[in-house]
Amino acid sequence: QVQLVESGGGLVQAGGSLRLSCAASGRTFSDSAMGWFRQAPGKEREFVAAINRSGTRTYYADSVKGRFTISRDNAKNTVYLQMNSLTPEDTAVYYCAADLWGTGDSNSQQYESWGQGTQLDVSS
Repeated sequence: QVQLVESGGGLVQAGGSLRLSCAASGRTFSDSAMGWFRQAPGKEREFVAAINRSGTRTYYADSVKGRFTISRDNAKNTVYLQMNSLTPEDTAVYYCAADLWGTGDSNSQQYESWGQGTQLDVSS
């Protein structure tokens, strides 16, 4: 399994931007599709975005399409989530996850490795 550590969360005003990073350790990062998920207080974890192993295909939840961009740098073993036009509804703990040999999936059950999460708070 790959070990994942998220960073970049914090407090931002509505309309602002933030970029999350997820650093992976281990040899299997480039063999893994990567996903971002989030969990708001009192809600279930939900899919945000995913990217395939080569970074050529990306997938987004409807709620973030056009505002968030997922990308990866396999040379740096890092996946990113650029978040623009943030709203208070984006407030959540954001998790990155790895799906070894996957193609990019919105189903959290497909992912074997998870980070500890990073908190994003968007103020109105």
